[in-house]
Amino acid sequence: MSDEHPELSGYEPQDADRPLRSRRVIAIMRIAVVLGLVALIVPGILTSVQIATTTATGTCQVAVLHYYPYASGSDARFELSGPGGFGWQCYAVDRNEREIYVIPLGIIPSAPRTPTTSIPA
Repeated sequence: MSDEHPELSGYEPQDADRPLRSRRVIAIMRIAVVLGLVALIVPGILTSVQIATTTATGTCQVAVLHYYPYASGSDARFELSGPGGFGWQCYAVDRNEREIYVIPLGIIPSAPRTPTTSIPA
């Protein structure tokens, strides 16, 4: 059996030096791919941030009500180098709008749960 294909015998490409697609088509395809990837990734990131913010706020409110029942409010925020390290931190806000550090909530805050009886250091 021969390695040659009879259906291709005598075939010679007419314009072998010319690319299959133009630079404009390639650029449009690249832009479409990048926009598609952004459209897939960005909503997931935004949803994750919104869920983490809501969870951290709820957990912080529960912790502040337990540890500082006379506080006028609570504040949960993401800090790179806060008192509890990298991640979400919980602060109690008193009547004079001073912030008191309560607990670290971690990088991914968990749902509110029954706090322990001791006050964190």
